[in-house]
Amino acid sequence: MSFAEDLDYGLFNEYLNGFMVSKAMFTACELGVFDLLESEGFLTFNVIAERLGTNSHGMEQLLDICVTLKLLKVEMKKGKALYQNTELATLYLTKSGPKSQYNMLLYMSKTTYSCWNHLTEAIREGKNQYMRTFGIPSDDLFEAIYRSEEELVKFMHGLHEIWSINGRDVITAFDLSPFPLIYDLGGDFFRDAIPEADLYILARILHDWADKKCIQLLTNIHQACKPGCGVLVVETLLAEDKRGPLTSQLYSMNMLVQTEGKERTPTEYQELFTQAGFQDFQFKKTGKIYDAILARK
Repeated sequence: MSFAEDLDYGLFNEYLNGFMVSKAMFTACELGVFDLLESEGFLTFNVIAERLGTNSHGMEQLLDICVTLKLLKVEMKKGKALYQNTELATLYLTKSGPKSQYNMLLYMSKTTYSCWNHLTEAIREGKNQYMRTFGIPSDDLFEAIYRSEEELVKFMHGLHEIWSINGRDVITAFDLSPFPLIYDLGGDFFRDAIPEADLYILARILHDWADKKCIQLLTNIHQACKPGCGVLVVETLLAEDKRGPLTSQLYSMNMLVQTEGKERTPTEYQELFTQAGFQDFQFKKTGKIYDAILARK
């Protein structure tokens, strides 16, 4: 096998096993590995297994995978391996971490990961997979996404965690000082009345819905607001040829699996706003997961 073939096979193998990497991280988080180590410091795999009520052999394997993934570090003392969190784990994977993504990890593990087991069916049928995954009709998106109080709370905490990392870049992308009264749109916005405001924030909303419903929502906002008002949309933007960034492409595929929407290009968003009556369309890439779009009436 040539050097080039070796590189190709290495990349192929990385992709082949990618889902295992995600699930190993999810599982360590769910079992409480990172929280335990954050509170008690260096521990052996036997102690960790005993404290968390798991099989010791399985726990040792999981811990060593986390070391390879740079989620944990290990130190040998008197022939015993002692495990401790890396800075990455402390920041993002513990419940108390300053940039904790704990709830979003649980949501990804319990909901998104389960739905993606039916990605083949989603592509064949062109619709979300809540019916196959959870027995919930795919045409009732609100019921599917918020199928229990626990799921709703976990999902909302997860969104807050992501916002804590990405929010500042989005909010500072444009000068919002001309908009003294700001309304963060949420709830059942297709049925509830939309109050008058100077700026409406639609954070991770439009990507859930097909074009027709997006235009309906934007039209309702356009009718509710005065001339000069704005709409700030927070979404991840696809490149105009839709061949990147990879995260945006994966998120768009996730919208197929879990909703009725998709991620869009700047031009596609501009078309939605134009059809709803808005003008002065602008967008800015933030360099983070989410980008900013601003349009005015």
